[in-house]
Amino acid sequence: MKNRILDQEEIKYFISQNDFGSAAKILLDHQKENWSLLYDGYKSLETVKTKSFQFDGYEIKVQFNPGRIISSSAKVDSQSIKERRCFLCTENLPLEQKGILYQNDYLILCNPYPIFPEHFTISSIEHLPQQIKILFEKFLSLSKDMSSRYTVLYNGPKCGASAPDHLHFQAGNKFFIPIDEGFHILKKKYGEQIYKIENVSVHAVDDGLRRFISLEGDDRVLLIKLFDEFYKTFESFIGSSEEPLMNILSLYENDTGWKVIIFLREKHRPSHYYAGGENNILLSPASVDVGGVCITPLEKDFEKITKEIIQEIFFEVFISKDYFKLIKKRLKEKLVKS
Repeated sequence: MKNRILDQEEIKYFISQNDFGSAAKILLDHQKENWSLLYDGYKSLETVKTKSFQFDGYEIKVQFNPGRIISSSAKVDSQSIKERRCFLCTENLPLEQKGILYQNDYLILCNPYPIFPEHFTISSIEHLPQQIKILFEKFLSLSKDMSSRYTVLYNGPKCGASAPDHLHFQAGNKFFIPIDEGFHILKKKYGEQIYKIENVSVHAVDDGLRRFISLEGDDRVLLIKLFDEFYKTFESFIGSSEEPLMNILSLYENDTGWKVIIFLREKHRPSHYYAGGENNILLSPASVDVGGVCITPLEKDFEKITKEIIQEIFFEVFISKDYFKLIKKRLKEKLVKS
């Protein structure tokens, strides 16, 4: 394990200041120089194509990124997972890959197939299943500790995670994802405040394309409690012991605290993903996609994707308007009583 840790004095300094964002940037610079796969991944990122579509008050971008083909096409059924080595387990990482130890149980690693200009995977040292319910506090801590540069993301085990059998988060540059900057406009135009106590608030937002719950504030304990109430509410609607489908983004600012956006999903992959012939589009929505940057690893899909196709995909993978209204109503009732 020790040979996996990049142990530089500059990194130690930033860790002592609890600034894991700056420490991660140093790790990235070092790994680009010493790990050819990562270097090639970032060279490839320089050639990506991007186009954007305007919706009513917000933007959805599409990125042609061939380096993401492995993630987008990952087989995540139980049999396929059993038959492959876990690529996030420490013993299976490439020899050149180094990381930063986080709270003694996670490794901050550079993602060799980047979407962001600076892209990281934060992987549990133990081989634990992807599950946010008991680790939301860790998610908040990581978001705060990397906040000098990065937004932190979580993809559910059936909601975009390419390694649903191994607990991990991701992090990438703040404000790269359009919703980071456009959130308050969406909240004002399409949102409803369903709870507020002191300086912590809960909103439900339906922008016509996506449905999400937001938690905002600087009280960690209260945010954890509110997330637990949300989780139990969402879970009660699906009638299953499996984790409800969700993608989560968290952005921390010193003056306001956390902004947590929880996208409520109904489906893992859209019918376009499985369609044959010309109707096939290899787009498997995860946090980055629903946050406003849709990733297409095949150029043919990038060229043919339209605003209407984006609408079709999002309508299919998000919960319905009526479903969202019911969840919103029940959550509001529970929070008011609590």
